[in-house]
Amino acid sequence: MAGRRRAWRSSVVGLCLLLASLTGCGGQSGTDVAKDEVQRVLDRRAAALLDHDEAAYGATGSRAPYEHLRAVPLASWAYRLTGLHRGGATATADAELRYRVQGYDKAPVTADRTLTLKLTAGGRWYVDSDRPARKAGQQLWDQGTVTAVRGEHSLVLGVGQSGDALRGYARLADRAVPAVSQQWGTDWSRRIVVLVPDSLEGMAGLLGSPASSYRGIAAVTTGDAGGSGKAPADRVTVNPEAYALLGDVGKQVVLTHETTHVATRAHTHAATPLWLSEGYADWIGYLGTGRTATRAAPELARAVEDGHVPADLPADKDFGFSTDAVDLARAYEGGWLACRMIADRWGEVRLGEFYRAVGAHEKRAGAVEDALKKVLGTTPEDFTARWQDYLRAQLG
Repeated sequence: MAGRRRAWRSSVVGLCLLLASLTGCGGQSGTDVAKDEVQRVLDRRAAALLDHDEAAYGATGSRAPYEHLRAVPLASWAYRLTGLHRGGATATADAELRYRVQGYDKAPVTADRTLTLKLTAGGRWYVDSDRPARKAGQQLWDQGTVTAVRGEHSLVLGVGQSGDALRGYARLADRAVPAVSQQWGTDWSRRIVVLVPDSLEGMAGLLGSPASSYRGIAAVTTGDAGGSGKAPADRVTVNPEAYALLGDVGKQVVLTHETTHVATRAHTHAATPLWLSEGYADWIGYLGTGRTATRAAPELARAVEDGHVPADLPADKDFGFSTDAVDLARAYEGGWLACRMIADRWGEVRLGEFYRAVGAHEKRAGAVEDALKKVLGTTPEDFTARWQDYLRAQLG
């Protein structure tokens, strides 16, 4: 019996050794071992970036991202490996990057990344490249070395821009934040992050869409609607080509408009029509500029002068970036004048209350109707008729 037990144990040990040679130590497969090793490399890489340890960062792979990111004030930076595709001494890794900008992001921004790696002669994984995953938008540092300028209420990050140019954006943003707070209130972060790429194509790369979608658009604000408190800070992304064509007043209007979107994000939901969210942002943007209605709404003024008063308030589809430029301008102008009418007829405080009341609904159906009744004491039909009369009076 003892001999049979020894033979049995010998067979088990031999089987275990065979499995270990096939799957790696601890019962892990070779792929699992490689995943663990790559994850540790990414952890070391992230720690070195946060510690501003260029030598340690370089020991894990290419130093180019470190140079591009050096000026960005990071509070956190971490990768979570989601997949590894190995081919001998090389590998492609899928990872989720999570990072926070110090003092601005409430929660980590997430970005899908694809990294290429190779094994060194010493048997260590080395990161060759780190780029956006397929169909994912770029991060600003993917486009080059980032320059950072801090304002009183803003952080401006740019690529291919001079320090003087970025300081100009910061000055405009710093004026926009208190201007928005004066009308909307202070129940928001009162800080904004502005991204300034070097071209329209750079803007499109950050937003993950074709450049044609943003031609003529000076800036776009991105962020999660609804303000859960967990969403990261919004980003105001500038199209430097369209922005450069604006005068001083126009540049300030644009930054104040986009800042309004940041401030109102927590109260902007699926229930909020674009004529209200865009119109309100323009209303605050134009305050104090002295712009008359006909000067600020030239396309709609031409239509009204020709006897073509819109039958309805602008629909969401009218605000699409692919919409005809004249029709898009009329949609923005119509939304602005609707909000201006509320401020003139019911008062500026009521306008803010109306915005919040609409956003308090989870769904579009009934949201505007309910807010019109409770806040303004009117109906959709009456409001539309008043708006049409207002257009004739202001633009005719």
